[in-house]
Amino acid sequence: MRIGDAAAAAGTTPRALRFYEQRGLLPEPRRSPSGQREYEAADVARIRTVRDLLRLGLTVEDVRTFASRVDLLAGVDAPRCASAPDANSPASVAVTHRLAALDAEIARLTRLRDRLAQAAARA
Repeated sequence: MRIGDAAAAAGTTPRALRFYEQRGLLPEPRRSPSGQREYEAADVARIRTVRDLLRLGLTVEDVRTFASRVDLLAGVDAPRCASAPDANSPASVAVTHRLAALDAEIARLTRLRDRLAQAAARA
C-alpha cells in the first residue's frame, strides 16, 4: 500500500510517517520502481506501536534509542518467549528515564501549586 493508505490504516498522516522515518523511528520502507514508498501490514503495525509509545509519553528520542526493536513490541515477526523483559534493554531504560523525568516534573509542579495556594490564602 502507498503512504496515504498506510497512514490512514495507522490513524495518522503521510507527513507523520515521513517524520518518523526521518527521525529514525521507522526503517526506510521499500520503494516502488517509480520511487514511491510501499508499506505492508507489518509496517502499519510498527507505525501503530510507535504512535502508542509516543502517546504514552515517550519522546521521539526515547523511541529512537530502541527503534530497531519496535517490531518486538508490535509483535511483528517476534519470537514468543516466557522470560521476563530485560530491565537493561534500551526500551526499559528509556521508560525508566521517562518515568523519572515525569516524577521530577510532577514534584516541581506540586511545589509550584503549593506556593500559589499559600499566596492565594494570604491574599
